[in-house]
Amino acid sequence: MKQIMMWVMAVAMSVGLVQAELHDDKPFAETHIIMQVSDAEPVHYQAVLDISNNLTKRYGQEMIDIEVIAFGVGVPLVFAGENDKFAERIASLQEHGVRFYVCGNTLDTIERKHGKRPELLPGVEVVQTGVKFLIDEIQKGYIPIHP
Repeated sequence: MKQIMMWVMAVAMSVGLVQAELHDDKPFAETHIIMQVSDAEPVHYQAVLDISNNLTKRYGQEMIDIEVIAFGVGVPLVFAGENDKFAERIASLQEHGVRFYVCGNTLDTIERKHGKRPELLPGVEVVQTGVKFLIDEIQKGYIPIHP
């Protein structure tokens, strides 16, 4: 019985540590979401933006922490000049605390193939490996959503 209690306490403590690692910009957030954009269809881009908007409205921007990671064929969502109809929505979501990330490995591949690195929308952060970033955020406690 003592071993079970020690195990339960260890799990409870580790959950507390995981919660402490979540994003500092959202200290009151009760829900942490990471949205995956790895499809090329604009309908998927639209879904990610719609869901982010709906969740921000439903929870309130201080009570939900939303990240969007684009990798593979999904990276054009965050390219400047590519999807101007999405650029305004992304800027609005950023103003409400939604953070956008893009895979540096995918950008490197595009640059090698086309000789030029795509320009990104303002405020989009580059992470070296998009899938690893997604995995790391899930391990921290973010809920993955792939519309």
